[in-house]
Amino acid sequence: MKLLWQVEDIDIQKVTSLYDKQKNNAFVQNRIERNIRNNLPPFSNELFWEAMISCLITTQQRSGPESAVTRFICTNPFPLNFPLCCSQSNLSEFVRSTITKFGGIRRGIKIAEEISSNFDWLENGGWERVFGIVGALESNNTIEVEKESAEYIDEKLKGFGPKQARNLLQSLGLTRYEIPIDSRIIKWLNDFGFPIKLSSAGLSDKNYYNFVQDGIQQLCEKSGIYPCVFDAVVFSSFDTEWPEDKLIW
Repeated sequence: MKLLWQVEDIDIQKVTSLYDKQKNNAFVQNRIERNIRNNLPPFSNELFWEAMISCLITTQQRSGPESAVTRFICTNPFPLNFPLCCSQSNLSEFVRSTITKFGGIRRGIKIAEEISSNFDWLENGGWERVFGIVGALESNNTIEVEKESAEYIDEKLKGFGPKQARNLLQSLGLTRYEIPIDSRIIKWLNDFGFPIKLSSAGLSDKNYYNFVQDGIQQLCEKSGIYPCVFDAVVFSSFDTEWPEDKLIW
């Protein structure tokens, strides 16, 4: 049996109309520069570490321009930077304490456990695999390679499901096609008239997530827009303009 996605002219018009309204938004332009034009800083352990923590902190929490998680992520120096975390004798307690003192961020104990577990995996062979994934994405940027990379992140890193695995890779500027299907995307697609009623619960299943992702990718292809840019225009349409110093994704 097969299910076929059929994109109609009215669907394309809705996507292109949204893009035209948001294309000059700084958040959207930042996404184009990073993920399409590859205007990125050199990849490093520190860069991956901060992106990973940012994903964990934004899970199940508001992440608009003025939110506590955005203020935390944009703090300079980053409160949980890699060298500082490497120097801790009890990383989990250090993370928990840092998050609690900052204020406004939920799930501090759980996030601390996840960060500590991921640190152990990275330091015991995980970094080699991460750099391999980055090399593969930089040399062969296809849907198949992006999907395989996201599924590996989902499998190996604690606190990462299908959405946040893709959020991590997208935030690093490494992907164009596989996007995080978050609450904003779900709401927009449901209002848009997506043929399947979407919910966060259903998207926790890998096969269902991939099925919906395929529909989004086909919609974007027909509309002449990369999925990562579609993600940015939907995201920006729900918030006020993001200040230049808070363009975290």
